[in-house]
Amino acid sequence: MSENWVGRRIEVEVGAVAHGGHCVARADGRVVFVRHALPGERVVVEITEDKGGSFCRGDAVRVLTASPERVDAPCELAAPGGCGGCDWQHASAAEQRRLKAVVVAEQLQRLAGLDWDVEVEELAGGLEHWRTRVRLAVDRAGRVGFHRHRSHSVIPVRECVIAAPGTVDVLVERSWTPGSSVEVAIDATGRTHASEVVGKRGTRVLGGPVAVERAARREWTLDARGFWQVHPDAADLLAEVAGQWAAPAEGAVAWDLYSGVGLFASVLGRAVGPGGEVIAVESSRRAAEDSADNLVDMPWVRTFAGRVEHVVESASLPDPDVVVLDPPRKGAGRPVVDAIAARAPRRVVYVACDPAALARDVALFAGHGYALTGLRAFDTFPMTHHVECVALLEPAQA
Repeated sequence: MSENWVGRRIEVEVGAVAHGGHCVARADGRVVFVRHALPGERVVVEITEDKGGSFCRGDAVRVLTASPERVDAPCELAAPGGCGGCDWQHASAAEQRRLKAVVVAEQLQRLAGLDWDVEVEELAGGLEHWRTRVRLAVDRAGRVGFHRHRSHSVIPVRECVIAAPGTVDVLVERSWTPGSSVEVAIDATGRTHASEVVGKRGTRVLGGPVAVERAARREWTLDARGFWQVHPDAADLLAEVAGQWAAPAEGAVAWDLYSGVGLFASVLGRAVGPGGEVIAVESSRRAAEDSADNLVDMPWVRTFAGRVEHVVESASLPDPDVVVLDPPRKGAGRPVVDAIAARAPRRVVYVACDPAALARDVALFAGHGYALTGLRAFDTFPMTHHVECVALLEPAQA
């Protein structure tokens, strides 16, 4: 058995960025995934994880030759041994977007065989204080904080550079149940909602059970612990792009899969009008109920609560002209892609928060004759490695 490298320090040339918030380097025939570095730098890496095999992980603890895009991280916890939430605080804003674009393009090429020129578009508001929904851990002393990178240990915090005012800052003076977690959100009205979660049970501490958000020319009420985009501009932007690309005809049938509280369904419903029909499918029963309540003025939008792969296989659903889907991070997967393709929609608009999952599903759609004809990527998660994409898929013969 080869020697374990944990704790070892090595000098490396940093290579390309990789999916997950790190770059690739090589040492003694092994791949080293390096955090806190940028492509082209020469750094000293301390190995933090080695499970044997062809690769290990490490942190850049000293920069010998810096990239011209390197900046000082605004948070002291965005450093080796620190918080795992932010990956690119040490990169300029333009470099952060460039790195994400490289990752999206690389995943499309590697997993879907596509060469695509990707640009990650900037959102308004800058890099800091944008995150309106945050989940924190609680340490043994009852203080809120964040987990160290790839660890269960908790670093107590007084503030967070990317968190919106009214989230993390309102929690730090309280004492919490050791080992619990705290979910906090500030909604469009400026009201803070916080719940302490022990196991799966949440106890409301601040605000009410219902949050109010605004997007797509509507006001939304939803479970304060439910899903909503964390960047204040993301929901409006994604709804606009999805609506433009889906473009269902008046009177047509449209599907909105993984529909949440009905954001995309509202846009589709407005387009198809009372003579059309929108089928919205959401696995969370509470979110599906919120969707039905929010869209009560559009009775031609029907919301189904259930696993998407089960509902879309139902022969009773009308064939869609267009499909919009916004799956979780793991992607839609073969059963859902097969079921969509079997209904032969004219267009598929795929909203993705993970470029690898997007690329895998694009490849599955290609197997059914659908080609990627449009792609936009947005920096909805500044300072982190996450990126949101909207892809347009159409029958290749079209």
